[in-house]
Amino acid sequence: MTAARKNRILVVDDAPTALDILERNLSSRGYLVLTASNVADAVKVLENSPVDLVITDYKMPKISGLDLIRHVRENCFDTEVIMITGYASVKGAVEAVKMGAEEYLPKPFTDEELFAAVERALNKRELKTMVKGRKPRVSPNSYGIIGESPAVRNMLAQIEKAAASSATVLVLGESGTGKELVARAIHYSSKRASAPFVPVNCGAIPEKLLESELFGYVKGAFTGATESRAGFFQTADGGTIFLDEINEMSPAMQVKLLRVLQDKQVCMVGARKTQKIDVRILASSNKDVRALVKKDIFREDLFFRLNVISITVPPLRERRDDIPLLVSHFAAKFAHEMGRPVPSFSDEVVKAFMNYSWPGNIRELENLVQRLTVMTDAPTIEIPDLPSFMRFSALSETAPFRSLAEEEASYIRRILASVGGNKSRAAEILGIDRKTLREKIKQARTPDDKPSGTW
Repeated sequence: MTAARKNRILVVDDAPTALDILERNLSSRGYLVLTASNVADAVKVLENSPVDLVITDYKMPKISGLDLIRHVRENCFDTEVIMITGYASVKGAVEAVKMGAEEYLPKPFTDEELFAAVERALNKRELKTMVKGRKPRVSPNSYGIIGESPAVRNMLAQIEKAAASSATVLVLGESGTGKELVARAIHYSSKRASAPFVPVNCGAIPEKLLESELFGYVKGAFTGATESRAGFFQTADGGTIFLDEINEMSPAMQVKLLRVLQDKQVCMVGARKTQKIDVRILASSNKDVRALVKKDIFREDLFFRLNVISITVPPLRERRDDIPLLVSHFAAKFAHEMGRPVPSFSDEVVKAFMNYSWPGNIRELENLVQRLTVMTDAPTIEIPDLPSFMRFSALSETAPFRSLAEEEASYIRRILASVGGNKSRAAEILGIDRKTLREKIKQARTPDDKPSGTW
């Protein structure tokens, strides 16, 4: 959330000095600040002006801040609330949270604590807005790829450049990230869009059959070849062939593919003559092909032929801001297929999605949303509906009691692991800045500890 978006914040406090300080500090961050010295005036502001966030004092004359929170929750769906008070107590915090306050700040608090609470509340509002049954904002030039994160925007720009050329493209990325979708986007936005797009999963075809499937065979070429049959390359003539998981191809087949790339010709199994073809080759791998070359598992000359243009599809953990959009898209898709209303997802579920590492990437998210849409009868999906590994367990820690410092270090490790080592994201979840996180990591290390990707 950036201040440049000019979020509207209503500050309510009966103390003029406190009201002035809050207004001045928030305005310095670029927020548009409205003020009210009592609940009645605050209600009037809410009735006449859209507000993204209300920051209210607890104790005020006649009508308390708790009553204002209840009013906001029952009348202003898109508005979040932060409660501040000089009368901090567990009972007061519980009451505020029950009424619907997103944050509870006891006085005195620092500017950093205030700004962090405001940012968390506004981020929650944005997530709620995107998920509550609203259509994802998809750019007309996104080729069906859902996402607005910087990583996705950068990838879309690369797709446009690749589509404008005829060069071979190597699409890299973990399983489930959507490599075939990227390949389709390149094809259908290129000059070959009206010609066939033929996807081939190299890892799913037995090695003995791959050559005949790719290049075709003539009658009598082998037992069972009762007629001649064209292969995938002939089928894709004039268009694009997508060789998915190219890293699974055997060394012998790599040699044959290299010949096709060099000569633009294929030889059917059992034939003596080659055939000229006009096919653009796109390939993908879920492994580091350059590392496979160093291990002599993948031919270096074939790698250079395929890697003229390289596009890396980011894993879901590196584009977490796109998760609400993807959830909304998949929920609408599966609900439509079933003829059911589109379910909504509670704020807690969205937070769980945002904090999960998604090792299966978008495919895992899609499968989970489908499962939840099918198996959940309630209109809103809640935390208990999620798989056990995404829910909190009181029995998850069975080790003996440890010191507070050890518990803190363990918790920081878990957070870092869940976000793939992204320190900025971990600091955000922990509610601290990156400098503080670095210090805690340094303090938690023993002399025998070795730096790792997680730390």
